[in-house]
Amino acid sequence: MSEGFSASFSREEMEAIRKSLCDEAKFGSDFMVRLKHVAKRIPFAEDLLAAWFCARDPATPRRVRMTLLAALGYFVLPVDAIPDIMPLLGFTDDAAVIAAAIAAVAGSITIEHRERAKKALAQL
Repeated sequence: MSEGFSASFSREEMEAIRKSLCDEAKFGSDFMVRLKHVAKRIPFAEDLLAAWFCARDPATPRRVRMTLLAALGYFVLPVDAIPDIMPLLGFTDDAAVIAAAIAAVAGSITIEHRERAKKALAQL
């Protein structure tokens, strides 16, 4: 794991992430559907989208892409430390995973990724 993470994913979480990432088109579709449902309720929606655009950028190093895709996979998957249906607390684990991943690879998320995220979020 990257130095930005304080705890490893569990074996079950890693297996679920691997499964979801095997089909990139389905993963992307699942990610966007999930984001559309919750974008107005979570303060880190723009960071999620910037991470998504960075992970999809062919210029992004593989290690960075895998770190971001693992964090995005955690957001998409129903496997959660805190169920997302719980008011206020539901997305705290997702936010922590995304924040740790972004902190670990912050230099790779460019201004262009952030601008694309703002535009895409405005269209949701």
